[in-house]
Amino acid sequence: MAAARRESTTAGKAARREGGPPARSSGLRRGSNLEHVADFNDSVVLDAIRRARTGSSRAELVVETGLAAQTVSDVCQRLLDQGLIAETGTSTTGFGRPRRTLELVPASRYALGVHIDPATITYVLLDLGGNLVAHFSRQTASPQDADAIMTGMAAALDVLLAGSGVERDRVLGLGIAAPGPLDIAGGAMVDPPHLPGWHRVELVDRLHRATGLPIVLDKDVTAAAVAERWAGGATGNSDFVFLYLGTGVGVGLVSGDIVVRGRSSNAGDIGHLIVDADGPPCECGQRGCLGTACSPLFLIQEAVAAGVLPATPEDGQLVQAVRRLGALCRAADDGDARAVEILRRSGRRLARAILTVGNLLDTELVVCGGPAWAPAAHHYLPLLRSAVAERFVMREIHDLGVMGTALGADVAAIGAACLILDERFSARP
Repeated sequence: MAAARRESTTAGKAARREGGPPARSSGLRRGSNLEHVADFNDSVVLDAIRRARTGSSRAELVVETGLAAQTVSDVCQRLLDQGLIAETGTSTTGFGRPRRTLELVPASRYALGVHIDPATITYVLLDLGGNLVAHFSRQTASPQDADAIMTGMAAALDVLLAGSGVERDRVLGLGIAAPGPLDIAGGAMVDPPHLPGWHRVELVDRLHRATGLPIVLDKDVTAAAVAERWAGGATGNSDFVFLYLGTGVGVGLVSGDIVVRGRSSNAGDIGHLIVDADGPPCECGQRGCLGTACSPLFLIQEAVAAGVLPATPEDGQLVQAVRRLGALCRAADDGDARAVEILRRSGRRLARAILTVGNLLDTELVVCGGPAWAPAAHHYLPLLRSAVAERFVMREIHDLGVMGTALGADVAAIGAACLILDERFSARP
């Protein structure tokens, strides 16, 4: 899979140098040689051991993966030799010899992740099990100054790694989660709406030169979905949507246990989905777009206009609005009816978006998260679940669950590191 992505990136760069777009895929399935089949089987077995949490025996892996017993034995030996798994004990079924239990070795490999956001730059280090080993965040003091931010990122990663005590040769790479649109083939951000000055910033090349690490770039909403699939509550769900609420709003999509990225890896932009015909005007010319009507900026403007919060000189700044959202939620917690109504109105709009996406994709789960979700989750969740239970089109066939992420407000940064783990170890056809 990594090789395929590198080939795609090379083709995209070559096409741009020649003045044309990247070549379109024919849609045909490509064959694979025996070496790639072995890699795939290794990933299948490792994924089964990882998801088992408490370990699996070789006999159980034969049943779970559908592979022949000798193939499973050969794969397990390779994984043992690489130190990715270990024999940790024995179990007995009452028949025959006790079975040796195989478990993941989380400390065998690590991945770095960074989430670039207009409000905060967040850095994380995860182990192979997706566990958070080290973490810190820095306020994005000058979000328009891409060069200054890029210069500080490599140094910040060195500090994080040094403080963790993890040997650098155990780090597989660096994942970057960033707001779109992205040029994945070129490894660049392309004029993200809330980061003026970030015109075709070549993140991948610059950070590779600065760190020497392999780099994977993806949208922050997609990274959040990967985090949930690898280390969160959606592990084991083959179809789900991650609704990300931060300085912007978007969705990460997983269908058939495959992360859906779209033609240019920019899938998930639902900011202009109309959720309230009487809602606020959007810069696109419509009224009631999700990205405007449920943005922290609009919620704080409503709170100031209603007298819930005092006016400040920074009220027009999106970054400041994300930080003040907690104050609005605390006012609602204290029983301020005006604050409660602002959050309920926003929740009803989010419910319409969730129902639209859920009905369109026929999915089974929506996971919500991000910096703007965390303080308001206990206000939103009951309303969202009630609306979905009443109006989901397929409710007589299957449920559509709605839950908040257990990975916290930094789920996109965790997802950035999970991009590396997912690229290296997830089983993909």
